[in-house]
Amino acid sequence: MKLISWNVNGLRAIVQKDFFEDIKRMDPDVLCLQETKAQDNEVTKALTQFSNYNIYINSADKKGYSGTVILSKTKPMSVVNDMDVAKHDKEGRVICAEYPNFYLVNVYVPNSGQQLERLDYRKQWDTDFLKYLKHLEKKKPLIVEGDFNVAHQPIDLKNDKANYNKTAGYTQIEIDGMNNFIKAGFKDAFRKLYPNKVAYTYLSYRFKARERNIGWRIDYFLISKLLVDKIEKVGILIEYYGSDHCPINLEINL
Repeated sequence: MKLISWNVNGLRAIVQKDFFEDIKRMDPDVLCLQETKAQDNEVTKALTQFSNYNIYINSADKKGYSGTVILSKTKPMSVVNDMDVAKHDKEGRVICAEYPNFYLVNVYVPNSGQQLERLDYRKQWDTDFLKYLKHLEKKKPLIVEGDFNVAHQPIDLKNDKANYNKTAGYTQIEIDGMNNFIKAGFKDAFRKLYPNKVAYTYLSYRFKARERNIGWRIDYFLISKLLVDKIEKVGILIEYYGSDHCPINLEINL
């Protein structure tokens, strides 16, 4: 099974670029998108070319903000939006698709903000999301994919010392949040295969960051222990443009 996760930073913008050709080349069985910045009807309209996929949408109440989508060639057994936690369920950040042998969770974790004004909220969000995942995992193992908005270790961003506890995505509170996912048994698929590889998934449009390879690794596949030995391939597809995030891929024998 081939899975792709991509923060598209605006679905209506990226479909004006090479998006459809790119997805055709990647040819995923399941495609998870984050930060669609569109309402349900706008997403449906933007994705009309994907007639061979079943499309599941979770849009934010606020227009032009957040939003997630799952496109799946095989129809899942069930699809449920959100965590069933009222204070978190208005921003379209979580979709869970159930398949015979696993749950797939597409997530767009909240950013803590330029002035870290949402850091306390982010801490609570991470706590509640982990509870949600562990509840699901009682029934089936999980593949959780998406933009987690955190660089977990110094190797995961270019300028770690300059950003530590100053920049959203690299505060100790956010790092602790990711530590808690790992302590709870979830495995970072990329680090499982490449423990020492320097690679980034987010490279700003500014300062020629992609050309200079100045970035952050904030997009992940987190996988239940039971599925780790089934991983065949994982990577960061830096050759695809269209967003300030690179798509990430996972091939797994399910």
